[in-house]
Amino acid sequence: MKTALLLVDIQREYFPGGAMPLEGAAEAASQAKKLLAHFRYNHLPAVFIQHVSLSPEATSFRPDSPGVSLYSSIRPLPGEAVVRKHHPNSFRETNLLELLRTDEVSRLVICGMMTHMCIDATVRAACDDGFECIIAADACATRDLAFAGETVPAAMVQRAFLAALKGTYAEVTTTGEIVTMVQQLALSDADVHSLDTEGGHECR
Repeated sequence: MKTALLLVDIQREYFPGGAMPLEGAAEAASQAKKLLAHFRYNHLPAVFIQHVSLSPEATSFRPDSPGVSLYSSIRPLPGEAVVRKHHPNSFRETNLLELLRTDEVSRLVICGMMTHMCIDATVRAACDDGFECIIAADACATRDLAFAGETVPAAMVQRAFLAALKGTYAEVTTTGEIVTMVQQLALSDADVHSLDTEGGHECR
């Protein structure tokens, strides 16, 4: 079972100085950098997702703006794939599915921004397309939301969305546990079940 790393929208817009800074963005990027280093070391593919807004009224992620750039520590090397998207779902109107199918990928480790939006949409779409999904919870970040006149803190948004995805759509774990899995994959082509603490998951 071939595994790929999907780094979703780790872009300057989400960091201090950008139009949409997230809580814990720097910490999440640091964990994503660790994942990227281990995937590269073990010769496993990494795919970079970059959000670009096409709306003339957009105040963020505008083409050629500083904020649309990938974050400095999460940038592709020559030969690594970059998929540009215009919707929260990384598969919608992109070549991501074709790219993964061509590379015979069946398992995705997913991290990035924002947990409540593009991570959520991408994980659900990936599972519906038959991929086994693993979310690196500490390599994702989000922000406060508002509903019915109340502010929902980013930490609660993070937990709620990860809890909703866990089990049905993905395994939700930590960067450290995923690094261990990647090391095991480098030694064996057999399926790795060390992250499966609840008997696996399936879309339903």
